[in-house]
Amino acid sequence: MQPETEWRPRSEHPPQLFERAATFLQTPPKLSPDQWARQNRKYPASAGVPGQRDPSLTPYVIAFTQAVAESAAGRVVAVMGAQMGKTDSELDIVGHRLDQRPAPILWVGPTKEFLVDQQEPRILGLLEEAPRLSAKLQRGKRMKKTRKIVAGVPIRLAHAGSSSALKSDPAALAIVDEYDEMLANIKGQGDPLGLVEARGDTYADFVTVVTSTPSQGHIETEVDPVSGLEFWKPADPDAVKSPIWALFQQGTRYHWAWPCPHCGEYFIPRFSCLVVPKNATPAQARRGSYIQCPYGCVDPIEDHKHKAAMNARGRYVAPGQTIDRDGNVEGAPPDSSTISFWVSGLASPFRTWGQRAERYLTALGSGDDNEIQTAMNAGFGECYTLGGLGETPEWQEVLAKRVPYRLGDLPREVLRITAGVDVQKRSLVYVVRGFGARGSSWLLDFGQIYGPTAEQDVWDELETTLMTPIRGRMIDCVFVDSGFRPGKATAGDEHRVYEFALRFPRWVFATKGHDAQTTPLRPSKIEVLHNGKKAKSSLTLIHLDSDFFKSLVHSRVRMEIGRPGSFHLPLGAEDAGMMSGGVTEDYARQIVSEGRVINPANGKASWVKRFKDNHFLDCEAMAAAAGYMLRVHTIKESEQRSGEDAVQVVVEQPRPAPPPRQKQPDQQAQQAEPQETPRRPRDPWLSADGGGQRRKGWL
Repeated sequence: MQPETEWRPRSEHPPQLFERAATFLQTPPKLSPDQWARQNRKYPASAGVPGQRDPSLTPYVIAFTQAVAESAAGRVVAVMGAQMGKTDSELDIVGHRLDQRPAPILWVGPTKEFLVDQQEPRILGLLEEAPRLSAKLQRGKRMKKTRKIVAGVPIRLAHAGSSSALKSDPAALAIVDEYDEMLANIKGQGDPLGLVEARGDTYADFVTVVTSTPSQGHIETEVDPVSGLEFWKPADPDAVKSPIWALFQQGTRYHWAWPCPHCGEYFIPRFSCLVVPKNATPAQARRGSYIQCPYGCVDPIEDHKHKAAMNARGRYVAPGQTIDRDGNVEGAPPDSSTISFWVSGLASPFRTWGQRAERYLTALGSGDDNEIQTAMNAGFGECYTLGGLGETPEWQEVLAKRVPYRLGDLPREVLRITAGVDVQKRSLVYVVRGFGARGSSWLLDFGQIYGPTAEQDVWDELETTLMTPIRGRMIDCVFVDSGFRPGKATAGDEHRVYEFALRFPRWVFATKGHDAQTTPLRPSKIEVLHNGKKAKSSLTLIHLDSDFFKSLVHSRVRMEIGRPGSFHLPLGAEDAGMMSGGVTEDYARQIVSEGRVINPANGKASWVKRFKDNHFLDCEAMAAAAGYMLRVHTIKESEQRSGEDAVQVVVEQPRPAPPPRQKQPDQQAQQAEPQETPRRPRDPWLSADGGGQRRKGWL
């Protein structure tokens, strides 16, 4: 047999090898991620919207993808609801980078199941559907579920539960998906975002993309004095439990704005803009919901008529910038190394406003806070405050209880006076409240005495404060909290409370709060001092149902001024051009610093934090409990003090309070006149031709 001397290629299809080689050698045209997606991505027939990929269907993601491609900042954050095209925009970013500037990519998800079941099939679909990527994809043994090689560089999938996977490879681009679902700490090795960003130290143009629907946080709005637009107000970090929202606040805070189809003015859509027919069922809400222009236009903004056109003309605007009716954005955004975007779930082309409203009302009807939170987070892209809807007042409602008198005055209706004292490690917080007919009450004094509560000085000052008569009238009963949580860093010493109560056994009572008990108030006897020896006389300890008395305070706040049981606060008076002798915003916020939540599984109530400090709420609850022990709710309306010390309070219409941020869906937005705004320097990211277009296409 004659040996073969002629070389023959192993492949039976040598032309394909040359085609693939040609793909590698071609210089791709310079494209933005959205342009690349239009040319290279195509959805299968089984997709919800089959055919060629069209990023303009979700125009609010285009600026986000272009900011990443330009490496405009080291971190780019996007906050939005569910079913808004977020994952597809991330795939556009990945495909664009692998084709245009191949470099290692790290994609991080919250769990292994999330990556393997949801993200890996979509990433593989991207690599197979785009011809330019498919030709560069290495198959066979080198292709794994969590690692693909494209154009000679890896794209690795990792989950937040594996710190070793997060630290395994360097990367030029990292995508952190559904950040709020990730573990706050990975095996004691820090936040997953910190581990991810450490992978990019060797790349000068490294970018971290962080996306998620938000979770919990008490977020309010504020009107920008420059543009008149209503933006999300940066919240106290302690009031924000949503990690993605905390990152958004640290960044440029771009908000997606729409032009009203009736007046042409731009506004920022959010949950409070949604209007649902009054007393509508979820099904009726699906058919009849619409958006109301915040500038007072009478005609409704309708989903099927207006949303697509408003999205097409939508623009991102940051605080400090202005936007005219033509969509031209002027002014520089806030200076930050993080570019952050927020867009309302109302902008989604895949869900109608009626569907969003239907889901919200269904969740509201269930009474399950988890369902309500999901409806707010996923449906509207907004944070949710536990206890924030329903029974819990807003701080503006507290300030609305101000009537014309000052701290230290004694309204003639006051017949009993109580005080509540909250004990901290380094201070004592107190309120003094006067009660009249059927439990109506007036705040007479409040404050905070600073000093280590393990020392005697601060207790002596408290004694002086409580022993000082108010217009000749002494305090009838004082409740002092001794129910500290073990291990709490700011907790005081309960034995100091017992010692103080023993000094005034008929006037001062130590208390312990309980989540629930059979009666609102239950006394008991204790006989132990801090040194372990028996006391000469027993001490009365009052056990309180915290749920009952905190709920009582909030119900009194909701009570209309003038009705029995109503809750009054001092307005104060003008002194040297300033208001003094009244309550502060901090006091009002503390009164609503906790919200009542019912667990649908067992029907039990719990109180969750909305704001950092809750001392005045605790004090008011104890003052109310002391009043309850004195039976102030049985005082007859005919009883009233007289004399020179009595101050007559003329109850006028209470001062109107600014509306709370979160409204029920059947409420219309507050109307506001558009303000004349001064011209601002043009955004440096805008082109100089006056067309209002961002350089390189984004924003």
